Amino acid sequence: MLKFHPQPGTILICDYGDEAVEPEMVKRRPVLVVSPNLKRRTGLCAIVALSTTPPDPVQDYHCTVRVDPPLPPPFDSPDMWVKADMVSTVGFHRLDLPHTKRDQYGKRKYLTVRVTPAELRAVYGCVLCGLGMGRLTPHL
Repeated sequence: MLKFHPQPGTILICDYGDEAVEPEMVKRRPVLVVSPNLKRRTGLCAIVALSTTPPDPVQDYHCTVRVDPPLPPPFDSPDMWVKADMVSTVGFHRLDLPHTKRDQYGKRKYLTVRVTPAELRAVYGCVLCGLGMGRLTPHL
């Protein structure tokens, strides 16, 4: 569980939980933070889902991001697809930093992985397309 608002462009793991019903996101998966820390809105974060499987067909609301360093298995693909038509606002209790093996004292070792500014800008364009507002992308 996160205790802070991560920077936009940070890759996290989200547990969407059992309450969701398909076609909503329903499982634990990597996500990308798209919202900044907004005043008077604590404990919430806007995210888009990531997938290691290419969409079929690829749409304007899809793009790829490079994940460097790669996340731990089973999300260890060096490239992931952004599912920008799947924007969610979730509580911090659903989010966690990816973690690797434990250190010599048994504590988890966390990874902080961020996409590049150019990739984040492309993701914002995909989010606009996923919301039916693709005509606004020239203003990014």
